[in-house]
Amino acid sequence: MSETADVIVVGGGIAGIGAAAMLSGDAKVIVLETEDAPGRHSTGRSAAIFIRNYGNAVLRSLNAASAPFLESPEILDLTSVLSPRGELLVAGEEDLPELEAYLDGAVGIERMTPEQAVELVPILRKELLVAAAYEPDAQDIDVDRLFQGYIRYLRHNGGTIATKAPVEALSRDNGVWTVTAGGDTYQAPIVVNASGAWADVLAGLAGLSPIGIQPMRRTAAILPAPEIEGFDRWPLFAAASEEWYAKPEAGTLMVSPADEDPVDPHDAWADDMVLAEGLYRFEQAVNYPVTRVERSWAGLRSFAPDRSPVVGFDPRCDGFFWLAGQGGYGIQTAPALSTLAADLCLGRDCGLDAETVSALSPGRFLS
Repeated sequence: MSETADVIVVGGGIAGIGAAAMLSGDAKVIVLETEDAPGRHSTGRSAAIFIRNYGNAVLRSLNAASAPFLESPEILDLTSVLSPRGELLVAGEEDLPELEAYLDGAVGIERMTPEQAVELVPILRKELLVAAAYEPDAQDIDVDRLFQGYIRYLRHNGGTIATKAPVEALSRDNGVWTVTAGGDTYQAPIVVNASGAWADVLAGLAGLSPIGIQPMRRTAAILPAPEIEGFDRWPLFAAASEEWYAKPEAGTLMVSPADEDPVDPHDAWADDMVLAEGLYRFEQAVNYPVTRVERSWAGLRSFAPDRSPVVGFDPRCDGFFWLAGQGGYGIQTAPALSTLAADLCLGRDCGLDAETVSALSPGRFLS
């Protein structure tokens, strides 16, 4: 079977699906997904929270640009996908430099005393704290509603998603890419590389040297909830040193070691030793013994060398578009990056400022 389109998007996570949806109003789009359904990897394993001050300056700009869409995704026929949560960062004496670095340039965040921090999260060990900071505007994201909204919009506009379609070969001739995937052939003048941890692998199939997208494993576990009134209203709470974080999750407590172990692209699973060490660090910070892990999992967060996303046409090869390196920010920046990708692919004016667009360009690694 052979199909043609204006744009082929490789990768059915929220990056690829979001970009495809935003393209679909003005272009024929086909999404190629290796798994039997979209969203099987990082998208389905997200901590699912919007934190405006999370990430470097480029990412904070993308967070701000994404917020209005997340609050009112009317184009997807959805109401807000956000709900109140808050984020509390806590620091001992040794963590103060990390806390100060986070606060540098942050907006909408307030310093707190250890006493105030413990009022918000009663299981914290007050004697270990010297400072804290609270971002009240941090909010939970209903990732599935957002993701399914993008899928419905894509299909409504005539876009298609081919599953069980791993890309096997890429070639370009006379201005058209030919992609062999899952035994079928697809052709389009533009290929969008939204393949997450496999972004450099896909580039290699296209004959391009890698940019340096590095997958990092992130592990999480579900614990029984503390039997404390008001638990569901606790904020996400985390060590400023990023040694662990935790948040209420549907009547349970989700805890992550905040690990970033470099790995090859694969379907990630939890490493028992990494999880045990992380839960130990968490347990030392709280008055709450870890007696049982109900379940655990891992996902891959893929970073470019400067930890900013890579979005734009590759200057070495016509029609090859990067949408990769979102790290741990892929869900909350998806609205801004999906719109930007569509605008750049179709030659439209971009809503983002030129400085941010330049900071995302793959050309920054190729000069």
